[in-house]
Amino acid sequence: MTIDPQDILSSILTSLDRIDYIKPQEIPNIDLYMDQVTTFMEEHLQSSKRYPEDKILTKTMINNYAKNHLLPPPDRKKYSKEHILLLIYIYYYKGILSIGDIERLLAPLTERFFHTDNSLNMQDIYEEVFSLEKSEVEYLKEEVIRKYKLASDLFPEASEEDRQFLQIFSFICLLSFDVYVKKQVIEKLIDQLPQKNDGKKHHKE
Repeated sequence: MTIDPQDILSSILTSLDRIDYIKPQEIPNIDLYMDQVTTFMEEHLQSSKRYPEDKILTKTMINNYAKNHLLPPPDRKKYSKEHILLLIYIYYYKGILSIGDIERLLAPLTERFFHTDNSLNMQDIYEEVFSLEKSEVEYLKEEVIRKYKLASDLFPEASEEDRQFLQIFSFICLLSFDVYVKKQVIEKLIDQLPQKNDGKKHHKE
């Protein structure tokens, strides 16, 4: 097994440079049918796929989100711009949070800002949050490089083949620990949010 760690790092940094978010102005101002929603999400988030055959969003997913109260029901089978914004949040959250946690996090957002006359609306909040994305990507790149360098100094006495594998393994462990800690923090913050008194209990999955 011959692995070039430098090539791996370069590939990772290049992929981080490609990270982008859906701009509010890219979302149609007209309501969309479900097929149009899935097509829109597929076109704008395809760069985040791990494999070409992966699906960004399906009809079944949307129905499940509505069933689990993550998404308000459509109006006459049509989804508004605010529905799309919520689906974007769900897309990013679902890789690290349970359905119960996502519902608890999004419920106050939906109740206060979805189709309301509040001075802030869903688009205002989305733009404010995602405007930080570019600076955060640069910070993350620095962290990835730092962890890569830490892992590259490990196992100097191992054979070349073993050293290459063990350094990549260590790099993955460092990145995974970072994700683990942040997930713990996110769950603790969610636990502090108000919970609907609807008789439901959300358990970690």
